[in-house]
Amino acid sequence: MGHGEITLFYNIGLVLIAFFVFVFGILLFFSCKKKPIKAEETLPVSVPPSSKLCATSYSLMDIDAATDGFNTRRIIGKGRLGTVYAAVMPRGDLVAVKRIHPRLVLTNAGFGFSSSIKSLSLADHPHVVPIIGYSEGPGERIIVMEYEGMISLEFYLHHNLEDGAVLLDWNQRIKIAAGVARGIEYLHNVQIVHGCIKPSNILIDGKFRARIGDYGLQFLEAGERQGILGYVDDEYWVMRKNGASKENDVYGLGVVLIELLSGRKCEEGMIVNWGLPLIKQMKFDELLDQRLGVPSDVKPLGRLAKVALACVGNSRPNRPSISQIVTILNNVESESL
Repeated sequence: MGHGEITLFYNIGLVLIAFFVFVFGILLFFSCKKKPIKAEETLPVSVPPSSKLCATSYSLMDIDAATDGFNTRRIIGKGRLGTVYAAVMPRGDLVAVKRIHPRLVLTNAGFGFSSSIKSLSLADHPHVVPIIGYSEGPGERIIVMEYEGMISLEFYLHHNLEDGAVLLDWNQRIKIAAGVARGIEYLHNVQIVHGCIKPSNILIDGKFRARIGDYGLQFLEAGERQGILGYVDDEYWVMRKNGASKENDVYGLGVVLIELLSGRKCEEGMIVNWGLPLIKQMKFDELLDQRLGVPSDVKPLGRLAKVALACVGNSRPNRPSISQIVTILNNVESESL
């Protein structure tokens, strides 16, 4: 075989090798290329309800030190679930420590307290008070919450100015009403039922933003009537164990709206019997807080009153959803700015 023929076969071989490499590359490209997701397709991705860290477990010694041995001078609130203390944690953070009443601890001794608090602590919303820790031991159940000097709506509405309470104006009350509704909507969206929406469970921060506390703790208070009468509907008492539900939270919001409008206390539900006829007849001179009087533009307050009427004047199946309420109150808030 001559030199020219060898050269020819060599060149043909190189061409064939290059061809096969090219074809192989194309096949490899298409086999590795990801199939595009169509617009109507969804990916089965499981995501946590928030990026917030789970509650920290504290020792009872840490809590005892943070509250100076549960010093009475550190008490900032008392309620049907327990006593709340202002506490300074080891890193210097100022927090609120709720010490559950011993009788409630005993009646719920076998319940998964820590797992429930860990789940609730994932709640993360501007209108919800964060749960940041817990502690438990023989006869003790402790919940650690963010504090930041917040004061309850109950204090603002029902304490004298001599006690340091600030008289909330109408715009502030509208803002608080809308904020509470947004907080409840968030809780319901992550499948948390509050159980008792009332002014003492609504905290007001330095910017007069409403933040909801004590959510999802109805497992600690099954059968308890003290501190809950007037803020739950009639259906609550005929349900098994307790009638906590989303519809019941809406009822409680309606009662809070009447308190915001009138400045009156609930008085175990008497405020509903007093307020509903006035709302139906639109007698604002009798309904609205006498300390503020009737504003020149009463329409925003009239819309709040109608929402309150829909919340407390209907049975559970006929009440508005919290999302419907949020839409209305957001509009009222934006128009009142």
